[in-house]
Amino acid sequence: MKTGFIQQHNTADTGDNVNRLENGIRRCAAEGAELIVLQELHNSLYFCQTEDTGLFDLAETIPGPSTERFGKLAKELELVITASLFEKRAPGLYHNTAVVFEKDGSIAGIYRKMHIPDDPAYYEKFYFTPGDLGFEPIKTSVGNLGVLVCWDQWFPEAARLMALKGADLLVYPTAIGWESSDGEDEKRRQQEAWQTVQRGHAVANGLHLIAVNRIGQEADPSGQTNGIRFWGHSFVCGPQGEIISQAPDDREEIKVVDINLQRSEQVRRWWPFLRDRRIDAFEGITKRFLD
Repeated sequence: MKTGFIQQHNTADTGDNVNRLENGIRRCAAEGAELIVLQELHNSLYFCQTEDTGLFDLAETIPGPSTERFGKLAKELELVITASLFEKRAPGLYHNTAVVFEKDGSIAGIYRKMHIPDDPAYYEKFYFTPGDLGFEPIKTSVGNLGVLVCWDQWFPEAARLMALKGADLLVYPTAIGWESSDGEDEKRRQQEAWQTVQRGHAVANGLHLIAVNRIGQEADPSGQTNGIRFWGHSFVCGPQGEIISQAPDDREEIKVVDINLQRSEQVRRWWPFLRDRRIDAFEGITKRFLD
């Protein structure tokens, strides 16, 4: 399967951001992509650097204007698109939501981000209610997509549950970067940990994985920090954690990558982690802490 991803630098001009995404999607389609994955909250700047009630105006309903536009694009180009939107579900109720469009333009399914961070420059708990749809793969014509979002990528339980429910591929729309006060050694540790933990999910579950991150510097409107430099580094790895393709950390990138989904079955035969799980001894995993 040919899979495309778009690593983009966003600005405050949401119209321009979406237009450039559409151009990237068309470019991927011209190269034969069957599935395209976009970065987290791709329509706008990463607005969670501050707590501002006015920014809830960026949210939209599902269905809504963005689902209409990306759905039409999926239908026209006959491909599957994984998008990431700020969802207004009801008055006062908002989610960070991934939307998957089928080749006919319909919504194949949605995933609401389950793990919500609350750190300096990442004040997501102010904006997003934790997801309530669980860890359910989204069935599409190109396979069952285990779509998770950003902070979810640090939790092995999320990837495992997607795998146990039949995901053929793990997909992570992402927005992560450095705060400028961190030293170079710390920045390197953060980026390496981010990629390493996700490659571990691929290995542990015998699945390919796609992580698509934004790129570029985005200022902190409050001036309390020096903003975030999103580190890009979007990548695709195989079921043994092998890097198949990787974008740089200093520029935009549009790539189409060949993925052999049948390889997952072969790797699971070599490394039968799912066979050897001691499910009779794992009850403690659902506890917050074990004394």
